[in-house]
Amino acid sequence: MAAALDEAAGTLLAVWEAARERTTSRLSGAQLRAVMVVEQYDGINLRRLATLTDMLLSSASRLCDRLVAAGMLEREPGRYDRREIALHLTPQATRILAELRADRRHRLDRILAGMSAEGRAALLRGMREFDEVGRRGEAAPAEGWPVLQPSGERIGDPLAGPESPGGEPPVARTA
Repeated sequence: MAAALDEAAGTLLAVWEAARERTTSRLSGAQLRAVMVVEQYDGINLRRLATLTDMLLSSASRLCDRLVAAGMLEREPGRYDRREIALHLTPQATRILAELRADRRHRLDRILAGMSAEGRAALLRGMREFDEVGRRGEAAPAEGWPVLQPSGERIGDPLAGPESPGGEPPVARTA
């Protein structure tokens, strides 16, 4: 089943990649991922961004420098600690993400139009269940590919203990 799903998912991944190449040609994959993380966690600090994108802090800082120079991110002093920097999307980055999603949806609509109503309903039902199971952590993901909860916590991370040294749950890292 996993092999068949992996093979079938190739078309979905091709749709995603084609939309990314067309819409965000001036952003690298790492830059796009960082922009998407900032969108999900508006006001995120640099350390948490580095953790969520599985980068060294210095690499994330340089990446943010490039995104600020490109007009994609804004930095502002943190609300609670002025030494900390909060990251926010610019209107330009928000537009690019909206264009990316619109392009993906357009491409998906064209493929879905060729499917039967029963096939579309079954696909949606199956994808929703897949998402729910993954988010609940009922299926342990393979090493290095933790499923993220909406809060950004890892599910089934083999490298993280039950708690970090500070007594807080481990923070997600994704590749």
